[in-house]
Amino acid sequence: MLNQSILAIDIGTTSIISIVASNDFSNKINILGVGQAKSEGVQKGNIIDIDLASNSIKEAVTTALNSSGTTTSKAVVSLSGANTKTLVSNGVVNIPTGQITQNDIKQVLKMALYNAQIIADYEVIHVLPIFFRVDDGTTITNPLNMNGSRIEVSANIITAKKTALTNIRNALKQININVDKFVLSGYANAIATLENDQKKLGVAVINLGGTTTQFVVQKGSAIIYNDFLPIGSENITNDISLTFHTPYSAANMIKKQYATLLPYEENENEQNIRKVKLPILGNESESKEISLEQIQPIVHARIEETLIIIYEKLVESAAIDAIDGGIILTGGMTYIPGIKELASKIFVDIPIRIANPKNIQNGYINFNTPTMSTIVGLLLYELDCENGFELDSNGELRQNNIYKTDSSQHQQQNIDMTNETLNDIGEIKDKKINEPKKSGFNSILDKLSRWI
Repeated sequence: MLNQSILAIDIGTTSIISIVASNDFSNKINILGVGQAKSEGVQKGNIIDIDLASNSIKEAVTTALNSSGTTTSKAVVSLSGANTKTLVSNGVVNIPTGQITQNDIKQVLKMALYNAQIIADYEVIHVLPIFFRVDDGTTITNPLNMNGSRIEVSANIITAKKTALTNIRNALKQININVDKFVLSGYANAIATLENDQKKLGVAVINLGGTTTQFVVQKGSAIIYNDFLPIGSENITNDISLTFHTPYSAANMIKKQYATLLPYEENENEQNIRKVKLPILGNESESKEISLEQIQPIVHARIEETLIIIYEKLVESAAIDAIDGGIILTGGMTYIPGIKELASKIFVDIPIRIANPKNIQNGYINFNTPTMSTIVGLLLYELDCENGFELDSNGELRQNNIYKTDSSQHQQQNIDMTNETLNDIGEIKDKKINEPKKSGFNSILDKLSRWI
């Protein structure tokens, strides 16, 4: 999409961000307006009260539109992974002209979708090609303009529960906004934080948010694994509140100011503050004194548990074998000191990096923060021209990279993915390994053997 303004809405559980933006013919993204509101009526990635959610969305959208001086009746909207399922499907079509066109690519992706067994109460959000093959040639990622008689594709299909989508649509309809496209939040996070070299190797992107944790594995241009946990930094707040019998607001303040994963003596913020007073739940006029040394184990236990669950899911799905490029941590929980070090102890021998989204220069808002990954991903998804082929939530072929790529450049654009790796993507098997990891985390499963 060029020289056209869009409205992007990230419906989070803690906040809703709305941005009006456009890009020009030099592919520069221009931010025209920004709005942000506290999220109401949204819980663990799901809308549970349409009226409350609609009011929160309206506040954010109205602010963004007013500051931009524009109007619109449609938006690209983030979708939590809470109600999604993924499956792999294949498609094959003949090439009538002998040279592959955009329509041929669209048709082969539609054939993969036709061959898929979509659950009745689910709706397709993304059809992402894992690889293409022309005739009996090698696997490639960009078949446009190649010559051949047949094209085949292996595609990852991401679906979402229709009721969850309907709730979002209804919340937006109340403010006269229609959903133009849905984008999986985890996919948006990957778009916002990953460089092409990382995608080639395969990377897991983990967004540690306020009430949810969403993670995907991207290999090449495809999301090959997608998952979700109803766990976030608010669980830490609850843990502190329950442990010290203090009101939620006081526990949240303690978390924001003093949460750490570093040993007490290594945390510079705590060296000069030994104790703090907390009000007593049910009798807020009274308070009790606690040592900050008591906070660290609570924070550590919750985040360790979350990362271990993610590790186990990646192992059980065999997706961990596709992340030679390491793991990207993003989201608000990455502000907690020591999280990279803890992740390195759980994901042994896997590079860990905390990443901010790609920064879009503007005079409205600072995007250079992990909490902005999803909204930046929505903007790049809709306005950037470097994403690969896919069928979007409307069933239309996204061809953003076409005008930048000609047939002579085609081989350089293709990602070097071996047949061994590509053929195994999506073959998820449940396996049990009884031997614990040497790191001492008894609940962590050892790495699975290679897929073949």
